[in-house]
Amino acid sequence: MAGETDLQRLLASMTPHLLPGAYIFATLPPGKSLPEGLDPVMTFREAEGLTLILAEEQADAAGIAGTFRCRMITLDIHSSLEAVGFLAAITTRLAAAGMGVNPVSAFYHDHLFVPAERADEALGLLGQLAAFATKDLTVTKSR
Repeated sequence: MAGETDLQRLLASMTPHLLPGAYIFATLPPGKSLPEGLDPVMTFREAEGLTLILAEEQADAAGIAGTFRCRMITLDIHSSLEAVGFLAAITTRLAAAGMGVNPVSAFYHDHLFVPAERADEALGLLGQLAAFATKDLTVTKSR
């Protein structure tokens, strides 16, 4: 099943969902195994070590120090991995509000990790972006 590639449709159709709980970013040095019982949302191997995005309570229980306490927003549209500009439009909008974001693209959806204390604000900004894109899509179709 192919994902959506049209930028206007992606923006207009995205439905952002704020997942419960807080997450942190952490790293394990090269060669160190993932502690038993951890179930990270994401891992990524870099030369400096293994990056983890995991639930804050899992990190605390395992004694893993992390940084960037954040919330996860999933964009509920099947975006193509080849879509052009989708995350650029989103991160540009959040950056205009002075908000850092760490986006992660998975096979079906894009996920945004935003500062925990600004998660509701991020949802509002994404809603505005989708509404604006919907308006543009409607105008384009009526021409």
